[in-house]
Amino acid sequence: MAKLIVALGNPGLKYENTRHNVGWKALEHLSFWNDLVWKEKFKGLFAQKNINGEQVIFLMPQTFMNLSGESVRPAVDFFKVTPDELLVVHDEIDLPFGTLGVKTGGGLAGNNGLKSINQHLSTKDFHRIRIGVGRPKFGDVSSHVLGQFTEEEKINLEDLHKLAAEAIESYLKNGIKKAQNTFSKRSVL
Repeated sequence: MAKLIVALGNPGLKYENTRHNVGWKALEHLSFWNDLVWKEKFKGLFAQKNINGEQVIFLMPQTFMNLSGESVRPAVDFFKVTPDELLVVHDEIDLPFGTLGVKTGGGLAGNNGLKSINQHLSTKDFHRIRIGVGRPKFGDVSSHVLGQFTEEEKINLEDLHKLAAEAIESYLKNGIKKAQNTFSKRSVL
């Protein structure tokens, strides 16, 4: 059995520090980040690590957010991962900035990365760590998620990445229910 942790984001320097890339930034704050060896495959970057006797695969699709399923599907097929062994880490506009949510299944909340994964896997019943980036007060959602964080948000951004990484590690160690009970509605503010 294997677990697949998918962090959503967009490739390229232009998008590096945008709200859409908080999933990737969360991975960079894992306690074992420096132990991971990344390779190109599945239209993405992936790494493997044995954690508590279980194979864990980390995937950062390089397809751009709205095509994430094109990367996730081949990885799911190759490693024979079921939806119950899939965790997707992504930005969430329906949560206030700095707040985490952990859940299984449910709506896609307009997130094009989740929509693409659902389209390619024909299921929404995978686990999620939702990293709150807030809803824009003005302007469109696309500009918001593809935009940089405000100076005020940047003050707490590092703590938000660390909190999301802790939630990932909790999921790996204790399962989705414990991660959900511990990290849902936790905030860095």
